Amino acid sequence: MTNINNTVRIFQRAVGLSVVALAVAACATTSYSPAAIDGRSELLDAHLAATGGTTQITPESRRAIEDRILALDPNRISGADVRNSLAAGPTPRIILVHGGVAGVYVVMESFGKFLVGMGYPEARIRDPRTGDWSQNPYGSSERVAGELAWYYEHDGMRPMLIGHSQGGMQTVKVLHELAGDFGDRIRVWNPVTDTPENRQTIYDPIARAQRPVVGLKLSYASVVGAGGLEFWAPTGWGLAGRLRSIPDTVEEFTGYSIAGDPIALTPPTGATDADLYRQTGDAQVRNVNLPLGYSHVFVPSTDYLVNEPDKREWINAYAGARDVDTATIPGGDDAHVLWAADVWHSIKKHWCLEAQREIRAERASGEARSSQSAQR
Repeated sequence: MTNINNTVRIFQRAVGLSVVALAVAACATTSYSPAAIDGRSELLDAHLAATGGTTQITPESRRAIEDRILALDPNRISGADVRNSLAAGPTPRIILVHGGVAGVYVVMESFGKFLVGMGYPEARIRDPRTGDWSQNPYGSSERVAGELAWYYEHDGMRPMLIGHSQGGMQTVKVLHELAGDFGDRIRVWNPVTDTPENRQTIYDPIARAQRPVVGLKLSYASVVGAGGLEFWAPTGWGLAGRLRSIPDTVEEFTGYSIAGDPIALTPPTGATDADLYRQTGDAQVRNVNLPLGYSHVFVPSTDYLVNEPDKREWINAYAGARDVDTATIPGGDDAHVLWAADVWHSIKKHWCLEAQREIRAERASGEARSSQSAQR
C-alpha cells in the first residue's frame, strides 16, 4: 500500500505541473459556432464543395455516394473510403467523455481533433449547443443516456460513446443506465436546448415505432484506464460489481487496460482475469492490453498523428489485429499510436455499418411509399 500511495503522490505532482500546460493549450482552441454544419444534406453539400464538386445536391449525386457506402467492407475502410464516401453520407454522433482531473479535458479535445483530422465530421463530435469536444465525467449518466436516445431519434443511427479514465467509468455507467439497472424510466434529453423533455420514449427511425429510452443499444463504446482509484468519486460508487460487466446496450465494446497503470491499478504484466471486461448477454466485448509505458493521463493526446504521414498511413491500414507488432509502426509506438489506431478502426467500422443500416432503411421506406402510392 505504501508503494501505491507513493505512486499516487508522484502522479498528482506530475498532473499538477501538466495542468498549467493543458490550460495554456486550451486557450488556442478554435472557435465554434453552434450553427456549424450538422445534418445529412449540409454534410453532403460541404463535402462536395470541399472536394471541388458541385454544391448542388441532386438525387443522383446522393444516390451515387450511398451506393459507394453500401459497397464498402466495414472491416476494411481506407482513408480514401472515408474522404470519398463516408464523410459525405449519414454520420452517427460520437460522445466523448474526458477524465476527471482538472485540465485533462484538453487531452480528449486532442483526440476529437485527431478524429476530425482523419476525416470524421466535426459537427458530429462537438456539442451542438456549447461546441465542447467532450463531456464532464461527473455529470448525470441518466442525462447522457437521454441525449443518446435523442440523437438516435434525430439521426437514424445509433451513437458511439468513448470514455477516458473517470470518463470510462461514466461510459460504463451509461450502458447500465440504458439497461435499466438504475431505474426503468429515462427521460429524453435535448442536447441543443440542454433541457429534458417530458417523455421517456422516442420514435425509432429504423423500426418506425415508439420505443422507450431504456433498452436502447449503442453501436460502439470503449473505455481506457477505467477503475482502480477512480472508485473514490461518488459517481462511481454505483458501479461497484458492475464496471467489468457489459450489458446488452451496446453492439460492440472495447475495454483498454494500460500495463502498470498507477491509477486504474493494472499490474505491470497487464490486466488479470479479474480486470477483464465481460459480456452479460450478447454484446461483443473485446479486451486490449496497451503496453507498459503508456501514460494514463495522456493516452488520448493524438491530434499530432494526423500530421505525420507515415503514422497516419499505418493507422488507416490497421485492421484490428489481436496481436500487433508495434515494431511495424513508423518511428515506433510513442504511447499513443496503437490505441488511436484500434479506436479509429472500430469507429470506421461502426460508422460504415450505421450508415449502411440507415440508407437501407430509407430506401425500403421510399419503396414502400411508392408502392402504396401506385396502388391508390
